[in-house]
Amino acid sequence: MSDKNAHRSLEEVHGSVNTSGKKSLWKRILAFLGPAYLISVGYMDPGNWATDLAGGSQFGYSLLWVLLMSNIMALLLQSLSTRLGVVRGVDLAQASREEYPPFVNFILYIFAEIAIAACDLAEVVGMAIGLQLLFGLPLLWGVSITVFDSFLLLFLLNKGMRKMEAFIIMLIAVIGGSFLLEMFLAKPDIPEVLGGFVPSIPNSDGLYIAIGIIGATVMPHNLYLHSSLVQTRKIEKTKKGIRQALRFNFIDSAIALNLAFFVNAAILILAASVFFKNGMFGVAEIQDAHKLLEPLLGSSLAPILFALALIAAGQSSTLTGTLAGQIVMEGYLNLRIQPWVRRLITRLLAIVPAFFTIIYFGERATGELLVLSQVVLSLQLGFAIIPLIHFVSDKKTMNGFHIKWPLIIASWIISLVIVVLNAKLVFDELKSWITSVNDATYIWIFVVPVTIAIALLLVFISVWPLFKEKLGRNWIINHAPHKNPQTIEAITEKNFKHIAIAIDFSASDKKSISAALQIGGKNAKYTLLHTVETPGAFIYGTQIKDYETDKDREFLKNYKNQLETLGYNTDINLSFGNPKKAIPKLLNAEETNFDLLVMGRHGHKMIKDILLGTTVDVVRHRVEIPIFIT
Repeated sequence: MSDKNAHRSLEEVHGSVNTSGKKSLWKRILAFLGPAYLISVGYMDPGNWATDLAGGSQFGYSLLWVLLMSNIMALLLQSLSTRLGVVRGVDLAQASREEYPPFVNFILYIFAEIAIAACDLAEVVGMAIGLQLLFGLPLLWGVSITVFDSFLLLFLLNKGMRKMEAFIIMLIAVIGGSFLLEMFLAKPDIPEVLGGFVPSIPNSDGLYIAIGIIGATVMPHNLYLHSSLVQTRKIEKTKKGIRQALRFNFIDSAIALNLAFFVNAAILILAASVFFKNGMFGVAEIQDAHKLLEPLLGSSLAPILFALALIAAGQSSTLTGTLAGQIVMEGYLNLRIQPWVRRLITRLLAIVPAFFTIIYFGERATGELLVLSQVVLSLQLGFAIIPLIHFVSDKKTMNGFHIKWPLIIASWIISLVIVVLNAKLVFDELKSWITSVNDATYIWIFVVPVTIAIALLLVFISVWPLFKEKLGRNWIINHAPHKNPQTIEAITEKNFKHIAIAIDFSASDKKSISAALQIGGKNAKYTLLHTVETPGAFIYGTQIKDYETDKDREFLKNYKNQLETLGYNTDINLSFGNPKKAIPKLLNAEETNFDLLVMGRHGHKMIKDILLGTTVDVVRHRVEIPIFIT
């Protein structure tokens, strides 16, 4: 990555974990362990639960091979993602922005946001269901509570990357431990379990569930996330250092993703051994599974463990979804916003469809919503995987660390399998819609063209890197969140002739006046500004005559007299109402001819800012002259 790309992915924790200076092999490995565990929680989120429960209850153990295949695919793709982050020092979104035209990038950004919203939808619904199962809270209440739990990420990031990783690993331990006990209680038939690893697709419904499992396992947002998280490790940028980082990150991924595979397999095996074996083929709802576990397993502990694991899965996954949202927005759009705003946007995009589904279709529809969210994730996979394969195959940008032909072929086969399965699903769904309605005109006018356009976009991102240089197009991208520095030419010193000083009759007045006098000297004119904020001033304005107005005017005159005694040309201006409006209105008026505004800060923050309000932040965005804040 060139020096001009100053902006780093997840800049607040970039390179925050030092991996150098570790003498023993185990200490070096431990220094790299962590990022993949944050990734793995996305492989065991509530969306996975829904697809695993549906697959196990409807088809027994027969879809276990899909889980294993998905896990192998995930391990390969995540290793490609880490390779991109370690070698080039950019995440997948940043690399896409370098490679593709701006319009295509914007569409890819929208698709990535849809994938993150679909993932977050699964966390919202899963967390709400877990709270309902454990504490009896209505689903709508649980969904509302998830607005607040999402801000836990901001607290954990402030504590450092290692502490956040430790928290995630603790939640994973809760999930794994719960299902280990569940498996002990369920006593599955081992030979039949092994038979489930023989590839087979029972029917079209089985294909839908299989695609949902793939979408729930190989998540597009995890590819963006992993390419960024590996950059939290500070490594030596030598061939030996990069090679070591790639090896240890692969070990990290292998351990974490195999744990995720164990959890997913445990859920499917639990559903198969408890529900499928008892002829309950329609148990796709998490609530039904929870309710039936106790009578079928004969233990009151089973449903409690199930609910605890669900809450842990939802809480851990929501943290990684937030980070992915930040990475995608900054990488594709070069737009950095406040972390809490980003978190709120992501969560609201998930809460709205959850609320709609619960209100209009009832709580029973949440299981179908979870499966649908995972199918949506699968449909987005091609738009993340195909660019990733191109990037890590490029000899020029990967500086000798590009993947070799066997890995390239395996990666493209995985991509082709996912795209073909998704294409078949979309074709079958379109065919079903067209044949199930009397008049399919609207489908042909709106849905079919959009589907064709998306297919063409997939073709474009597949072939563009091959022809980009021949077409003479190369996008020069600066990853820094700001524009290029401006050229500084000869500067004429500014002699301020008319300086406004905002007065609030506090200790900051002395500093503000002193600063203004130092800037303007005795040649400038000074106007002392104050706004009366009494209720009467808001209503009657200049017509108000009360004690506070008289005292404020008297205090201003006192300041004026002192300054004039010292030889400064001084005037006063008393306004009424809201200072956030009154000050800009006065300063922006043509007849006033102010050159500079000097203001003192309030001296309070946090809660007092909310209770008392702030003037500086609003005024500085509304005035057209320079502001000096003391």
